[in-house]
Amino acid sequence: MLSSFFLQLEEARVLYSQQVPSVVRANQFADGLFHWLFPVSDCEADLSVSEQQAVLESELVQLLRPLSSKLSASPEAVAYSFFQQIPTIYAALMEDAEAFYRNDPAAVSIVEVLAAYPGFKAIGIYRVAHQLHLQGVPLLPRLLSEYVHGQTGIDIHPSATIGRSFFIDHGTGVVIGATTIIGNEVRIYQGVTLGALQVDKSLATTKRHPTIEDNCVIYANSTILGGSTIIGHDSVIGGNTWLTSSVAPYSVVVHQPRISVRSKPFEEPINFVI
Repeated sequence: MLSSFFLQLEEARVLYSQQVPSVVRANQFADGLFHWLFPVSDCEADLSVSEQQAVLESELVQLLRPLSSKLSASPEAVAYSFFQQIPTIYAALMEDAEAFYRNDPAAVSIVEVLAAYPGFKAIGIYRVAHQLHLQGVPLLPRLLSEYVHGQTGIDIHPSATIGRSFFIDHGTGVVIGATTIIGNEVRIYQGVTLGALQVDKSLATTKRHPTIEDNCVIYANSTILGGSTIIGHDSVIGGNTWLTSSVAPYSVVVHQPRISVRSKPFEEPINFVI
């Protein structure tokens, strides 16, 4: 009984090793690349910047090898092209860091943002994963985004399109779906969902998630759904708002709570347990 099961697992192990990059090594690559770009968490290094880059490029090549049959070029060529884009990614991330410092009164410096803000790390790994997605790399971008999702509680699909100076405050519970489009200078807060109205498999290749235009603010726990939903530029979406239709530029959308006043003091129910 067990021997046949062991054989089944061995066959699966061989199959997966030929098709799936090592998740552990993908996680290590994500951390290594982030620390290479922003060495605020580990300022001492035995290797020079260029030597570290060479190691990271070699690691990326190894991660790409199981995906070779699905790549448009060799793993070496894809890795080389990826690192050619790193200066552009770095410049975009420094704009993001500036947005964090500018928009969060609690931020005392850019260095603090780089070292301690989970929203910034989530955006950092997103921009890396998105570049690999643009190069046609399958699976690996998702591994990277799910790793940082587990670390930060922020779920950004690597195929989402996000503009410059993006700011996520606190961040826990943020979900940004695969076909979301976000403009420049957008701010969102914890618990925001940019999701789909339907999850039918037949819609896999259609735009299912909203578009957020430039200079919008979306406050905590708001939910915006639908591929045809557009939040016009310079709009403010208040906390706990539910939207499934577009709003014009310069809109202010506010959820109005229902308030009632009791005629007598609150009576604690029997067996009330927190």
